[in-house]
Amino acid sequence: MANRHLFAWQRSLSIALVLAVLGFVAGFGWRVDHSTNQKTVLPVSTGMQQDKAGLETSKAKAIKVQQDAAHQKAIAKLAQEEKVKRLNAAIPVQFQGKTIREVKLKGKDNSNTQVRQTKAIAPPKLIALTFDDGPWPQMTSKVLDILKKQNVKATFFVVGKQVEKHPHLVKQTVAEGHAIGNHSWSHQYHHYSPSAAAHELDKTAALVHKLTGVKTSLFRPPAGILNNGLVASAHQKKYAVVMWSVDSKDWRSGRTTKQALVDNSLKEANSGGIVLLHDGGGDRSETIEALPQLITQLKKHGYTFVTVPELLEKGVSF
Repeated sequence: MANRHLFAWQRSLSIALVLAVLGFVAGFGWRVDHSTNQKTVLPVSTGMQQDKAGLETSKAKAIKVQQDAAHQKAIAKLAQEEKVKRLNAAIPVQFQGKTIREVKLKGKDNSNTQVRQTKAIAPPKLIALTFDDGPWPQMTSKVLDILKKQNVKATFFVVGKQVEKHPHLVKQTVAEGHAIGNHSWSHQYHHYSPSAAAHELDKTAALVHKLTGVKTSLFRPPAGILNNGLVASAHQKKYAVVMWSVDSKDWRSGRTTKQALVDNSLKEANSGGIVLLHDGGGDRSETIEALPQLITQLKKHGYTFVTVPELLEKGVSF
Protein backbone atom coordinates (compact mmCIF):
# COMPACT_ATOMS: atom_id res chain seq x y z
CA MET A 1 0.00 0.00 0.00
CA ALA A 2 2.78 2.31 0.97
CA ASN A 3 4.63 1.45 -2.22
CA ARG A 4 1.59 2.30 -4.28
CA HIS A 5 1.34 5.74 -2.62
CA LEU A 6 5.05 6.35 -3.16
CA PHE A 7 4.78 5.45 -6.83
CA ALA A 8 1.82 7.79 -7.28
CA TRP A 9 3.70 10.61 -5.56
CA GLN A 10 6.78 10.10 -7.73
CA ARG A 11 4.64 10.00 -10.85
CA SER A 12 2.89 13.26 -9.90
CA LEU A 13 6.24 14.87 -9.18
CA SER A 14 7.63 13.76 -12.55
CA ILE A 15 4.60 15.09 -14.38
CA ALA A 16 4.91 18.41 -12.54
CA LEU A 17 8.60 18.64 -13.41
CA VAL A 18 7.91 17.86 -17.06
CA LEU A 19 5.17 20.50 -17.21
CA ALA A 20 7.44 23.02 -15.52
CA VAL A 21 10.25 22.35 -17.99
CA LEU A 22 7.90 22.59 -20.96
CA GLY A 23 6.49 25.85 -19.65
CA PHE A 24 9.97 27.32 -19.16
CA VAL A 25 11.07 26.31 -22.66
CA ALA A 26 7.92 27.73 -24.24
CA GLY A 27 8.29 31.02 -22.37
CA PHE A 28 11.97 31.33 -23.25
CA GLY A 29 11.20 30.67 -26.89
CA TRP A 30 8.50 33.34 -26.96
CA ARG A 31 10.87 35.88 -25.40
CA VAL A 32 13.63 35.05 -27.84
CA ASP A 33 11.30 35.33 -30.83
CA HIS A 34 9.86 38.59 -29.55
CA SER A 35 13.27 40.01 -28.79
CA THR A 36 14.62 38.79 -32.11
CA ASN A 37 11.74 40.37 -34.01
CA GLN A 38 12.41 43.68 -32.36
CA LYS A 39 16.08 43.56 -33.18
CA THR A 40 15.85 42.28 -36.71
CA VAL A 41 12.70 43.99 -37.96
CA LEU A 42 12.10 47.32 -36.27
CA PRO A 43 15.68 48.61 -35.77
CA VAL A 44 16.87 47.46 -39.21
CA SER A 45 13.90 49.13 -40.92
CA THR A 46 14.55 52.45 -39.12
CA GLY A 47 18.26 52.29 -39.91
CA MET A 48 17.61 51.79 -43.59
CA GLN A 49 15.33 54.83 -43.65
CA GLN A 50 17.96 56.93 -41.87
CA ASP A 51 20.71 55.75 -44.23
CA LYS A 52 18.56 56.57 -47.25
CA ALA A 53 17.75 60.04 -45.93
CA GLY A 54 21.41 60.70 -45.17
CA LEU A 55 22.44 59.56 -48.63
CA GLU A 56 19.91 61.85 -50.28
CA THR A 57 21.11 64.80 -48.16
CA SER A 58 24.73 64.09 -49.09
CA LYS A 59 23.85 63.92 -52.77
CA ALA A 60 21.95 67.22 -52.56
CA LYS A 61 24.91 68.89 -50.86
CA ALA A 62 27.33 67.52 -53.46
CA ILE A 63 25.13 68.78 -56.31
CA LYS A 64 24.92 72.25 -54.71
CA VAL A 65 28.70 72.39 -54.27
CA GLN A 66 29.16 71.46 -57.94
CA GLN A 67 26.61 74.06 -59.03
CA ASP A 68 28.24 76.77 -56.91
CA ALA A 69 31.68 75.88 -58.28
CA ALA A 70 30.40 75.98 -61.86
CA HIS A 71 28.72 79.33 -61.19
CA GLN A 72 31.89 80.84 -59.74
CA LYS A 73 33.93 79.47 -62.63
CA ALA A 74 31.54 81.01 -65.15
CA ILE A 75 31.69 84.38 -63.38
CA ALA A 76 35.50 84.26 -63.30
CA LYS A 77 35.62 83.38 -67.00
CA LEU A 78 33.32 86.28 -67.91
CA ALA A 79 35.36 88.67 -65.78
CA GLN A 80 38.59 87.54 -67.43
CA GLU A 81 37.06 87.85 -70.90
CA GLU A 82 35.85 91.36 -70.06
CA LYS A 83 39.28 92.26 -68.73
CA VAL A 84 41.03 91.02 -71.87
CA LYS A 85 38.45 92.82 -74.02
CA ARG A 86 39.13 96.06 -72.16
CA LEU A 87 42.89 95.63 -72.49
CA ASN A 88 42.44 94.90 -76.20
CA ALA A 89 40.50 98.12 -76.77
CA ALA A 90 41.44 99.74 -80.08
CA ILE A 91 43.72 102.76 -79.90
CA PRO A 92 41.78 105.93 -80.85
CA VAL A 93 42.47 106.79 -84.47
CA GLN A 94 44.18 110.10 -83.66
CA PHE A 95 46.94 108.21 -81.83
CA GLN A 96 47.48 105.36 -84.29
CA GLY A 97 50.89 105.51 -85.96
CA LYS A 98 51.87 108.51 -83.82
CA THR A 99 54.49 109.19 -81.17
CA ILE A 100 53.04 110.36 -77.84
CA ARG A 101 54.70 111.97 -74.85
CA GLU A 102 51.64 113.18 -72.98
CA VAL A 103 47.92 113.47 -73.67
CA LYS A 104 45.67 116.51 -73.70
CA LEU A 105 42.51 115.45 -71.91
CA LYS A 106 38.93 116.14 -72.87
CA GLY A 107 37.18 118.81 -70.79
CA LYS A 108 33.53 118.56 -69.77
CA ASP A 109 31.28 121.60 -70.10
CA ASN A 110 28.78 122.31 -67.35
CA SER A 111 25.22 121.38 -68.33
CA ASN A 112 24.01 124.89 -67.41
CA THR A 113 24.32 126.95 -70.62
CA GLN A 114 24.83 130.28 -68.87
CA VAL A 115 27.59 128.90 -66.68
CA ARG A 116 29.10 126.97 -69.59
CA GLN A 117 29.62 130.19 -71.53
CA THR A 118 31.81 131.61 -68.79
CA LYS A 119 33.48 128.59 -67.26
CA ALA A 120 34.16 124.97 -68.22
CA ILE A 121 34.69 122.15 -65.78
CA ALA A 122 38.39 121.29 -65.63
CA PRO A 123 39.30 117.84 -66.94
CA PRO A 124 40.23 115.27 -64.28
CA LYS A 125 43.86 114.98 -63.23
CA LEU A 126 44.91 111.68 -64.78
CA ILE A 127 48.37 110.18 -64.87
CA ALA A 128 49.75 106.87 -66.18
CA LEU A 129 52.55 104.91 -64.53
CA THR A 130 54.60 102.84 -66.98
CA PHE A 131 57.24 100.18 -66.30
CA ASP A 132 59.90 99.06 -68.79
CA ASP A 133 62.25 96.11 -69.38
CA GLY A 134 60.37 93.35 -67.55
CA PRO A 135 59.21 90.91 -66.65
CA TRP A 136 62.06 90.45 -64.20
CA PRO A 137 62.34 87.90 -61.38
CA GLN A 138 61.43 89.36 -57.97
CA MET A 139 61.34 92.95 -59.22
CA THR A 140 58.13 92.61 -61.25
CA SER A 141 56.38 90.64 -58.51
CA LYS A 142 57.20 93.29 -55.92
CA VAL A 143 55.96 96.08 -58.19
CA LEU A 144 52.73 94.17 -58.78
CA ASP A 145 52.26 93.67 -55.04
CA ILE A 146 52.63 97.40 -54.38
CA LEU A 147 50.22 98.34 -57.15
CA LYS A 148 47.69 95.83 -55.84
CA LYS A 149 47.88 97.19 -52.29
CA GLN A 150 47.51 100.76 -53.59
CA ASN A 151 44.68 99.80 -55.98
CA VAL A 152 46.56 101.29 -58.93
CA LYS A 153 46.60 100.06 -62.52
CA ALA A 154 49.68 100.65 -64.69
CA THR A 155 51.14 99.79 -68.10
CA PHE A 156 54.07 97.39 -68.54
CA PHE A 157 56.24 97.59 -71.67
CA VAL A 158 57.64 94.07 -71.84
CA VAL A 159 60.72 92.68 -73.57
CA GLY A 160 59.92 89.57 -75.60
CA LYS A 161 62.88 87.47 -74.51
CA GLN A 162 62.03 88.23 -70.87
CA VAL A 163 58.43 87.19 -71.45
CA GLU A 164 59.74 83.92 -72.88
CA LYS A 165 61.82 83.32 -69.74
CA HIS A 166 59.14 84.33 -67.23
CA PRO A 167 55.72 83.73 -68.79
CA HIS A 168 53.98 83.47 -65.41
CA LEU A 169 54.84 87.09 -64.65
CA VAL A 170 53.23 88.52 -67.77
CA LYS A 171 50.20 86.32 -67.11
CA GLN A 172 50.00 87.68 -63.57
CA THR A 173 50.35 91.24 -64.85
CA VAL A 174 47.36 90.86 -67.15
CA ALA A 175 45.35 88.88 -64.59
CA GLU A 176 45.67 91.79 -62.17
CA GLY A 177 44.28 94.24 -64.72
CA HIS A 178 47.37 96.01 -66.00
CA ALA A 179 47.95 96.97 -69.63
CA ILE A 180 50.74 95.52 -71.75
CA GLY A 181 52.93 97.33 -74.26
CA ASN A 182 55.59 96.05 -76.69
CA HIS A 183 59.22 96.94 -75.86
CA SER A 184 60.84 94.87 -78.67
CA TRP A 185 62.12 91.31 -78.48
CA SER A 186 65.83 91.77 -77.73
CA HIS A 187 66.05 95.35 -76.37
CA GLN A 188 69.02 96.27 -78.58
CA TYR A 189 69.94 99.83 -79.59
CA HIS A 190 71.55 99.21 -83.00
CA HIS A 191 69.98 100.01 -86.36
CA TYR A 192 67.43 97.53 -87.74
CA SER A 193 66.51 96.74 -91.31
CA PRO A 194 62.76 96.98 -92.00
CA SER A 195 62.36 93.20 -91.85
CA ALA A 196 64.43 92.86 -88.67
CA ALA A 197 62.49 95.67 -86.99
CA ALA A 198 59.17 94.08 -87.93
CA HIS A 199 60.40 90.76 -86.52
CA GLU A 200 61.28 92.41 -83.17
CA LEU A 201 57.74 93.74 -82.82
CA ASP A 202 55.83 90.81 -84.28
CA LYS A 203 57.60 88.10 -82.29
CA THR A 204 56.95 89.88 -79.00
CA ALA A 205 53.33 90.66 -79.87
CA ALA A 206 52.65 87.05 -80.87
CA LEU A 207 54.04 85.63 -77.63
CA VAL A 208 52.13 88.10 -75.46
CA HIS A 209 48.92 87.25 -77.28
CA LYS A 210 49.54 83.51 -76.99
CA LEU A 211 50.11 83.75 -73.23
CA THR A 212 47.50 86.33 -72.26
CA GLY A 213 45.06 86.86 -75.12
CA VAL A 214 46.08 90.53 -75.28
CA LYS A 215 46.82 92.12 -78.66
CA THR A 216 48.76 95.21 -77.74
CA SER A 217 48.88 98.29 -79.98
CA LEU A 218 51.38 100.16 -77.80
CA PHE A 219 55.12 100.33 -78.45
CA ARG A 220 57.98 101.95 -76.60
CA PRO A 221 61.45 101.88 -78.20
CA PRO A 222 64.34 100.68 -76.03
CA ALA A 223 66.12 103.65 -74.42
CA GLY A 224 63.66 105.92 -76.22
CA ILE A 225 65.65 105.72 -79.46
CA LEU A 226 63.47 106.99 -82.31
CA ASN A 227 65.68 106.58 -85.38
CA ASN A 228 67.00 103.02 -85.49
CA GLY A 229 64.16 101.48 -87.50
CA LEU A 230 61.93 100.18 -84.70
CA VAL A 231 59.71 103.26 -84.44
CA ALA A 232 59.34 103.44 -88.22
CA SER A 233 58.10 99.85 -88.20
CA ALA A 234 55.75 100.57 -85.29
CA HIS A 235 54.27 103.58 -87.09
CA GLN A 236 53.73 101.46 -90.19
CA LYS A 237 51.85 98.90 -88.09
CA LYS A 238 49.67 101.67 -86.57
CA TYR A 239 51.10 101.26 -83.08
CA ALA A 240 50.87 104.21 -80.73
CA VAL A 241 54.52 104.89 -79.88
CA VAL A 242 54.43 105.83 -76.21
CA MET A 243 57.25 107.95 -74.82
CA TRP A 244 56.98 109.85 -71.50
CA SER A 245 56.60 113.31 -70.03
CA VAL A 246 57.79 112.42 -66.51
CA ASP A 247 61.22 110.83 -66.10
CA SER A 248 61.81 109.39 -62.63
CA LYS A 249 65.40 108.68 -63.68
CA ASP A 250 65.25 105.31 -61.96
CA TRP A 251 67.32 103.96 -64.86
CA ARG A 252 70.29 105.46 -63.00
CA SER A 253 70.29 102.40 -60.76
CA GLY A 254 72.90 102.67 -58.01
CA ARG A 255 73.37 106.37 -58.75
CA THR A 256 70.10 107.63 -57.36
CA THR A 257 68.01 107.44 -54.19
CA LYS A 258 64.45 106.71 -53.21
CA GLN A 259 63.78 110.38 -52.45
CA ALA A 260 65.36 111.53 -55.70
CA LEU A 261 63.00 109.29 -57.68
CA VAL A 262 59.98 110.68 -55.86
CA ASP A 263 61.15 114.28 -56.25
CA ASN A 264 61.95 113.86 -59.95
CA SER A 265 58.50 112.47 -60.63
CA LEU A 266 56.56 115.02 -58.59
CA LYS A 267 58.46 117.91 -60.16
CA GLU A 268 57.47 116.88 -63.69
CA ALA A 269 54.02 115.42 -62.97
CA ASN A 270 51.18 116.83 -65.06
CA SER A 271 47.61 115.89 -65.90
CA GLY A 272 47.68 113.63 -68.94
CA GLY A 273 51.28 112.78 -68.13
CA ILE A 274 53.11 109.49 -68.59
CA VAL A 275 55.66 108.45 -65.94
CA LEU A 276 58.75 106.43 -66.88
CA LEU A 277 59.71 103.72 -64.38
CA HIS A 278 61.39 100.30 -64.62
CA ASP A 279 60.60 96.86 -63.22
CA GLY A 280 63.35 95.08 -65.17
CA GLY A 281 66.82 95.42 -66.63
CA GLY A 282 68.58 94.82 -63.32
CA ASP A 283 68.20 95.60 -59.63
CA ARG A 284 65.34 98.09 -59.23
CA SER A 285 65.36 98.25 -55.44
CA GLU A 286 65.25 102.06 -55.44
CA THR A 287 62.13 102.01 -57.61
CA ILE A 288 60.42 99.48 -55.35
CA GLU A 289 61.30 101.50 -52.26
CA ALA A 290 60.12 104.77 -53.81
CA LEU A 291 56.92 103.52 -55.45
CA PRO A 292 54.58 103.52 -52.41
CA GLN A 293 55.59 107.07 -51.48
CA LEU A 294 55.33 108.27 -55.08
CA ILE A 295 51.80 106.89 -55.41
CA THR A 296 50.74 108.37 -52.07
CA GLN A 297 52.11 111.82 -52.98
CA LEU A 298 50.49 111.85 -56.41
CA LYS A 299 47.16 110.89 -54.82
CA LYS A 300 47.53 113.79 -52.37
CA HIS A 301 48.03 116.09 -55.36
CA GLY A 302 44.69 114.92 -56.74
CA TYR A 303 45.85 112.51 -59.43
CA THR A 304 43.91 109.44 -60.54
CA PHE A 305 45.96 106.58 -61.97
CA VAL A 306 45.01 105.07 -65.32
CA THR A 307 46.58 102.76 -67.87
CA VAL A 308 47.92 104.20 -71.11
CA PRO A 309 44.96 102.83 -73.13
CA GLU A 310 42.57 104.49 -70.66
CA LEU A 311 44.52 107.74 -70.93
CA LEU A 312 44.32 107.67 -74.72
CA GLU A 313 40.57 107.02 -74.60
CA LYS A 314 40.15 110.25 -72.63
CA GLY A 315 42.52 112.29 -74.79
CA VAL A 316 41.87 114.62 -77.70
CA SER A 317 45.45 115.17 -78.85
CA PHE A 318 49.09 114.82 -77.87
